[in-house]
Formats: sequence, C-alpha cells, structure tokens
Amino acid sequence: MHNFNGNRADYLASVTIGERVTHNDSIRLEEYDDRWPVLYGREEHRIRETLKDRVVILEHVGSTSVPGLCAKPIIDIVLAVEDSADEASYVPAMEEAGYTLHIREPGWYDHRLFKGVDTPINLHVFSADCEETDRMIGFRNHLRSNETVRNEYAAEKRRLAQRKWKHVQNYADAKSEVIQKIRGADEDADH
Repeated sequence: MHNFNGNRADYLASVTIGERVTHNDSIRLEEYDDRWPVLYGREEHRIRETLKDRVVILEHVGSTSVPGLCAKPIIDIVLAVEDSADEASYVPAMEEAGYTLHIREPGWYDHRLFKGVDTPINLHVFSADCEETDRMIGFRNHLRSNETVRNEYAAEKRRLAQRKWKHVQNYADAKSEVIQKIRGADEDADH
C-alpha cells in the first residue's frame, strides 16, 4: 500500500491528473483469458518502439499475467526507466504515442501511471532499481508457481469484488492485506 498522510480519498485526488472517475459498483472479474498475454505483447511492442533504449525493464504483471487467475480485464504493465521523475525524458514520447499520464506520485517511488491507447491498461512507471518493481514481478512469479496461493488470492479477490466500491482503487487497496500475507509467507519461505 502507498505511503500517504491523512485521508486516502484526498491523497488519490491530489495525485490524479484529470478527472477522477467514480465507480460506485461491484468489480467485474473475468476468468483468465488467453488473449491477455497477446494484448500485453502488442503494448510491449508499442512501448519499446516509443521509448527504444530508455526501457530498462518492461514486464506484464498483475492478475492478467497469471494463467488460471481471475482478473479485471485490464492489462497491468510495469516499466522501469532511468529516472521516472524526469518526465521530460519519456512522458512526451508516450503522450505522442497516445498514452495518457493519469497518476503522478512523487512521494511513492516517483510512481507514474499511464492509461492506454486502445487497450485497457495500467502502465506503472518506476525508476531503474526500484524495489517496488521487484515486488510486483516477484508477486506475479509466486502466483504463477504456487497454485494454493493463487487459489487463496482468487478467493479473496472474488469476495471483495462483490462489494460496491466508490472507486476501483478502493478495491485494489482492500486486496493489500492478502497480498502482504502472501508476500510475508513467501519471504519467510526464502529464509
């Protein structure tokens, strides 16, 4: 979960660029779709063509990257560039390619989030060697390799998805507890 002081809604409003959309509904999860890696591949190609050698890491993450896991049909991608705070080095090129900068979080790993051109995506941008990038990729890998954990995570996602959420981010935040539990168990197994 992101570090912030005060009210979560105020924080999210302060880091969102443009209008913050209210959801006020449950979350629609879909069963794993073999097209998700194909959609990621298309985005990967477009991003690599756009940024060329500025791409340090580019990976499909999130639930759509885990075969057998239900997910919101939004492709999560993590991109590492040399310095995510140096927006002049990559944001204009991304915007010219049709991506929209949606979130700017200087207080949380200098995170930036873009929305896609023609595919529903969340493109998370961090600086090279950011520990959050490693956590996202590590969590994906753990879910891919451990069916018991994957099923536990899917059950919690389904339970939470049934609730009505003012913002989709509130649903994502609610998953933090089970994610931390899974990460903690994974870290304990490594020691």
